[in-house]
This record gives sequence, C-alpha cells and structure tokens, in this order.
Amino acid sequence: MQRFVQLALDFLTGPDPVAKPPAPEPPRVDGPPAESMTAVFQQGVWHHPRANRRVKLAGCEVAYEFSRGKRRTIGLSVGPEGLSVRAPRWTTVGEVEAFIHEKSAWVLDKLRASRERVGALERARTVWADGAEFDFLGQRVCLRLDPAHAFKQVGAVLVPAEDGAMATLWLGLANNATEAQIRDAAQAWLMRQAQQVFAESLQRFAPQLGVSYSKLRLSSAGTRWGSASADGTIRLNWRLVHLKPEMIDYVVVHELSHLRHMDHSPQFWDVVASVLPDHAERRKALKRVALSGG
Repeated sequence: MQRFVQLALDFLTGPDPVAKPPAPEPPRVDGPPAESMTAVFQQGVWHHPRANRRVKLAGCEVAYEFSRGKRRTIGLSVGPEGLSVRAPRWTTVGEVEAFIHEKSAWVLDKLRASRERVGALERARTVWADGAEFDFLGQRVCLRLDPAHAFKQVGAVLVPAEDGAMATLWLGLANNATEAQIRDAAQAWLMRQAQQVFAESLQRFAPQLGVSYSKLRLSSAGTRWGSASADGTIRLNWRLVHLKPEMIDYVVVHELSHLRHMDHSPQFWDVVASVLPDHAERRKALKRVALSGG
C-alpha cells in the first residue's frame, strides 16, 4: 500500500514548498520551551532532550524524539528542542528512518534555521534595568524607574515621545529594584497592552472574515506567534506587542482564517488574502523577527 506522508510544519517556519499542507496541530501548553536550544544544539550535533533514537544525516548526528500513535502518516516537526518524529503503530523503524533520510535536507535546514533564531533571540534579550530600551508597537521605548513613587498607584505610565526623543515607560519602583522585579513590572504592563491591542484587532477583522472567536488567550510560547483551536480559542503570543501593528494584524488574520480552514491549503490563503492582499510580504517580514524571550 502506498505510504502517505505529511510534514507537520509550524506556523513560524512555514510549510515546506514541496510538502502537502500540514494537518492542524493541537493547542500547545502556554509557556516557554522546556530547554534552551543552545543547550541542545551543538555544531554538527542536534540532540532532542527527550531523544530515544538517533540517525546520521549528511555527516550530522541527529538524536530525535520518536513516538507512535493513532495516525495514518509519518510526521516530522522541528521545534525549539529539536526533531520530533511521530509514526503509525504499524510502521517499521526502517521505514521511519528511510523517510527521515529522504527528508534530510528539509530536516537539517529547519534545525539550522532554529539555531539561527535562538542566536538572534539571545542577542535581542533585554537586560531589565533603569535605562533599558525595548520596542512597543514597533517604536523604541526607554524604561525608567520612579524612586519617588509618583506612579506607584498605577504601576506604570507611558510618556509619549516628544521632539525626536523616544517614549518613556515609568515604573513605580525604587532604584534598588532587582532585575526580576523590573522585568515582571514591565512585562505585566506589556501584557495588559497586548490584551487590549489584540482584542481590538480581533474585533476589527473577525467580521470581515465572517468568523467568530470564543476567547482570546495570551501565550508565552517559545516558537509560535499564535494558534487557533476548533473551539474558537485564539492564542496570541504577548511578545507580538513589541512589533508594528501591521505585523500584529497579520498574525490575527492568520489565526482567524484558521477558523475557516484548519490547514494551510490554497483556500486558507485565499481567506487571508481577502482582507490582507499583501499578506505574503508581511509573513516574510515576520519571519525575520526573533521571538525574544526578554
């Protein structure tokens, strides 16, 4: 019997151009990846932290997580921890390894891209301290502490930019606040802004796409900007609030369009294009952004 195969590609890296459209993935648990890829990936070596099999691909050692389940196809996915392989219960190990070798160029390309994203993420990490700078809706913001506690009641206040100077986020914290305290206060403010910005974008585009979403949840996933569930739940990474509004709108439209088509078929992209004709350019721009954990 002819073996049907399908690559489960994530939204961040995009589908392989020669692969069939991927099946929808189940919602991921919100939170950071279990282990930094810098601790997992070495030059010429890719070890998944839960690896139970390994294979040599073009001189590189790839230790991958292998599991079986109720599925009809062999699935390959590259996430923040490395390569994961899922296969039907009746598929032999030889067939699985043959398929990995067949797709070795794709696997190694995605693993290298993941390593590059981690490097960019680490370079973009914010050191949370008085005077730190970060992006908010695509504009640079300077973080300042408020030892006089003028903003203690509200926690944080954003003072808009004037005369060419960057905007300032004042935090109601003393000068001796720890990095963790500063980070938590700043990120709490960013998450509140994200909730409001995302909700406005969802409410604007859902009627245009002819869909209804049931709830919005903020995500802190390590590799995904967003996801959509069949029950109408939209998860959006709160770190999107660092990006320009047009990037946020693209992710919102992408996930809302999944409520029409839970795949990346031509029909899905037609739905996206119905409200964002320039979606391809926005998607390319989004791929160049490091999903920063700071």
